[in-house]
Amino acid sequence: MPTKNPRVNIVVEPPLYNTMHDLATSKGVSMSTLARDLIREAIELREDAAIGAFADIRMKTFDRKKALSHEDVWE
Repeated sequence: MPTKNPRVNIVVEPPLYNTMHDLATSKGVSMSTLARDLIREAIELREDAAIGAFADIRMKTFDRKKALSHEDVWE
């Protein structure tokens, strides 16, 4: 059955392939589905790290004297 979703071909080392195969088998999913889910998870982790780094920068420059109160923001 053809799919409308774009495809990506990847090449992995045999140990990684074997690990992915074992995970897919244990979860009862295809290797394609497993790879997609692992890529999504990796992207989410990178996004979380980027947001955390941004928050660290903001915390270093935070000045409580210049901060707006809850009431000021939601008036």
